[in-house]
Amino acid sequence: MRRLGHHRQHGKQGGVGGRGLLLKLLIAVFVVLLICTLSLLFSATITATNGSNAPSEINVEKLWESANSGGWRPSSSPRTDWPSPPKETRGYLRVRCNGGLNQQRSAICNAVLAARIMNATLVLPELDANSFWHDDSGFHGIYDVEHFIQSLRFDVRIVERIPEIRKNGKTTKIKAFQLRPPRDAPISWYTTEALEKMKEHGAIYLTPFSHRLAEEIDNPEYQRLRCRVNYHALRFKPHIMKLSESIVDKLRSQGHFMAIHLRFEMDMLAFAGCFDIFSPAEQKILKKYRMENFAKKTLIYKERRAIGKCPLAPEEVGLLLRAMGFNNSTRMYLAAGELFGGEHFMKPFRALFPHLENHSSVDSSEELAANARGLIGSAVDYMVCLLADIFMPTYDGPSNFANNLLGHRLYYGFRTNIRPDRKGLAPVFTAREEGQTAGFEEAVRRVMLKTNFGGPHKRISPESFYTNSWPECFCQMETRNPDDKCPSENVMQILHSQLESENMDSEIYNQSDSVVSLAER
Repeated sequence: MRRLGHHRQHGKQGGVGGRGLLLKLLIAVFVVLLICTLSLLFSATITATNGSNAPSEINVEKLWESANSGGWRPSSSPRTDWPSPPKETRGYLRVRCNGGLNQQRSAICNAVLAARIMNATLVLPELDANSFWHDDSGFHGIYDVEHFIQSLRFDVRIVERIPEIRKNGKTTKIKAFQLRPPRDAPISWYTTEALEKMKEHGAIYLTPFSHRLAEEIDNPEYQRLRCRVNYHALRFKPHIMKLSESIVDKLRSQGHFMAIHLRFEMDMLAFAGCFDIFSPAEQKILKKYRMENFAKKTLIYKERRAIGKCPLAPEEVGLLLRAMGFNNSTRMYLAAGELFGGEHFMKPFRALFPHLENHSSVDSSEELAANARGLIGSAVDYMVCLLADIFMPTYDGPSNFANNLLGHRLYYGFRTNIRPDRKGLAPVFTAREEGQTAGFEEAVRRVMLKTNFGGPHKRISPESFYTNSWPECFCQMETRNPDDKCPSENVMQILHSQLESENMDSEIYNQSDSVVSLAER
């Protein structure tokens, strides 16, 4: 009995032990499953962040086409009540636009808006060409003045010079009071301090006038006026347009072509503080230029490069494009000044893409040869880049040329732009330089797939309004949001009627047949 009883007791203990073992096994399996699940979730998170398993192919053929518009189209016509300029002016506004061609271009847009804000008559803006280009072409030498004045007749009165006035039987000149506007001045500065001096003296002269009006203004109609100036009124003179179109036709005669703004020039390299890749003699030149032209600041190359502050070197541009899928038959137009470092830096790029052109190699006309480094050469580069199938800036900040072109191509029909993420690419290029070449091209593609190739996208600081005027200067035919709805087709007739009702000079509106209508904007 004891044996039996003992045996039963032993059997009972074995049953309990078996169930305990089973429970432990179940717990172990649960823990393993939990760890696997968490591992998979973590892996998915990493993939979402780094794109390690995401598709890394880029459809190059699709890049030759315009980006998806999402139903948006460019439109800078007024969408609310927009009175004609008053017959009685409050005074005359003179401005001196300093900097390069495209810095001056944005300054002209701001000058028109400032005149509108103050109900003033704008004197044709002065271009301070000598200090930057050593070129005295001026507004008349670059832009179609008649087109500029007529295109903006619904927005602001423009004269070529301040008229003389007759007072007490004598003819006298109005002397403009000189003012220095604050950088990025708010509208309130123009409606108070500037307007007060204008009323006192009859005219004011704002100099310098680069970045002297805030870009972000909470008034869509004011922003649309900037677009009307930038993309419609500012038209280069006919001979510049003809020269540019001739170059584009020659480039396109053999198929698609890409325009690259290779901003690897002394001023930008010195400004960015990117010296270490150069020889000691070249570094000395860059440092001297920086000391003479920019504020003193300690800049460390590795740190600057890591945060995307260094322009891409020509070889990096070539490697990036090859990684994206462009082959060595791709035709490229280079818009650039004198490249710092010369052929030493161009040779690797040329080996990757031998079909490189610039305005001098495509067109050998005397006019272009004589003005290759001046305003005309810059204007031709601008137009060729605007009309190119693809545009790629190697450094888009601060670069007025690249920024204005990106904005103009967006407005021109969402033309494809390739905007390298220099910060994202920096560790990829650094790893390659350290010998880690495996997976380089795939890593480049993953970075570039996260960028915008020219479609509509939200403007986020520090992106400029002149780089991205969406949504203010775009509209949709089918939308539930009234702010985004395209204006009526008869907007031109409405504005013309308003102008007539203000009893404006008949000469202004009788020439309207020669003007591009607002309805086409």
